[in-house]
Amino acid sequence: MRRGHHLLALLAALAALACTVVLAACGDDNNDSSSDSTSAGAQAIVRNSDNAGTTITVGSKNFTEEFILGEIYAQALQAAGYTVKKDLNLGSEQIALKALKSGDIDGYPEYTSTALTSFFDVQPQDIPKDPEQAVSDAEDDFAKEGLIAFPPTPFTSANAVGILKKKADELGVKTVSDLEGKSQDLTLYGSPECRQRLDCLVGLQEDYGLKFKKFTPVDIGLRYDVLDKGQADLSIIFTTDAQLSTRNDVITLEDDKKVFPPGNVTFVASKDTADKAGPDMKETIEAVQKGLTERVMQELNARVDVDRETPRAVARAYLRESGYLQ
Repeated sequence: MRRGHHLLALLAALAALACTVVLAACGDDNNDSSSDSTSAGAQAIVRNSDNAGTTITVGSKNFTEEFILGEIYAQALQAAGYTVKKDLNLGSEQIALKALKSGDIDGYPEYTSTALTSFFDVQPQDIPKDPEQAVSDAEDDFAKEGLIAFPPTPFTSANAVGILKKKADELGVKTVSDLEGKSQDLTLYGSPECRQRLDCLVGLQEDYGLKFKKFTPVDIGLRYDVLDKGQADLSIIFTTDAQLSTRNDVITLEDDKKVFPPGNVTFVASKDTADKAGPDMKETIEAVQKGLTERVMQELNARVDVDRETPRAVARAYLRESGYLQ
């Protein structure tokens, strides 16, 4: 498959870069084996039989990127020897957090920007630009609730105002601020929780002062369909969406007031589970995240949304092609 080969090439390039930075991770220079180049920058996960007594239920929110990340974490932890269960497609961040706090799940991937704005009432413009600092802030807040936020992914993702290029040209808009004086005649679609979020409809209304003809909640998987069918003039999309790498007719308006802060992903888990799981849990999560750049994440999303592969199969391919699974 062409897209599969494309991912192999991306991962091979990342592995080569890793070799230049951390030679020890790439093996002995005198090794003449002809092993796959994508496994060069990563060490395979080693199963620890002592972990079998710890059960970890991995959850996720309700869209493609979360399904893939949930599968990556679940399969990696299983490879490390843990007994793993999955409860993916939980819903919004509020539902996922509630499931974590109630013990229905033991951890799930969350965006630091979402956590800070939705859970801890941080204004979007106040979120640290340094991902490590943002995670540190989220970590402190999560800790107060008996939760642990693990170190973040390399890639960031953010909400964005998406629009068909021909519509943007017609309106003469390039930035979100350009919608002033025009938004009252435009329909905006977004996820159901967008209506209450600072980094979504609330921010567009309060920080940009925009009023829309209508806001309509839509399933996350249909955000591009409503643009294509003419139902929406504008749609809230994600900067790591597969469609942004495969389509030239959709653009995002520049968030010139920085209402949509980028967020790295952190695996949030209950402290009790992390304590029981021991160091292998943290080491496994950190290891399998290293190859998740923005380009790789777009590619993984495309394999699900465009090529119609399952998140489970895409996650396994990523882990195998990166060298984490044998």
